[in-house]
Amino acid sequence: MPTARAPGCLLFGGSFDPIHLGHISVCRDVADQLSISHVVLIPCAVPPHKPAQRLADGHHRFEMCRLAAEADERLTVSDWELGQPGPSYTLRTLEHFADIRPRESLFWMIGMDALRDLHKWYRIADALALCTFVTAARPGFAPPNLDALEEVVGAVQAERVRTHIVSTIEVDVSSTVIREAVRAGRSVRGRVSDAVADYIAAHGLYR
Repeated sequence: MPTARAPGCLLFGGSFDPIHLGHISVCRDVADQLSISHVVLIPCAVPPHKPAQRLADGHHRFEMCRLAAEADERLTVSDWELGQPGPSYTLRTLEHFADIRPRESLFWMIGMDALRDLHKWYRIADALALCTFVTAARPGFAPPNLDALEEVVGAVQAERVRTHIVSTIEVDVSSTVIREAVRAGRSVRGRVSDAVADYIAAHGLYR
């Protein structure tokens, strides 16, 4: 008998420049492991930790996410951050989703690199009060020391973060490699969905 899915919502923010099959695989894997019913992809406007990063136009990144989301009925895309001024702080996004989804448990997915610097995030203690942070870890990767996070948010919240590190399927692909491949004139099929590959070609992205 299939496991009932919890009325939870997994929020997955990022540059998605472009979104690739690794992004989709990981968020589906985490949703499966936590029995979460709904995943929202959230392309950011200005990454707060990489403010100088040049990104493709938000409209293009949103459309590529929308095309990629067609792979799973649980996946949807939000353009909320793209419409906000200034850096895309996670706390602001969480406050927005807490308002529009008051009956759902919220989960925010990050990678191991982000976990190492989580104590530096804008008002991280307030963000942790609004949701459960879930770290998607590659198999065999040891979690980082969270002493710095514990100093900022306290032992209880740091332990909550520590217990929500999940091992996920490893997919060897990155947005940087995809952009480099496009510039070199190589095919990116098999790294992004066919629909996203067609979109990149049609709009001349990353040339």
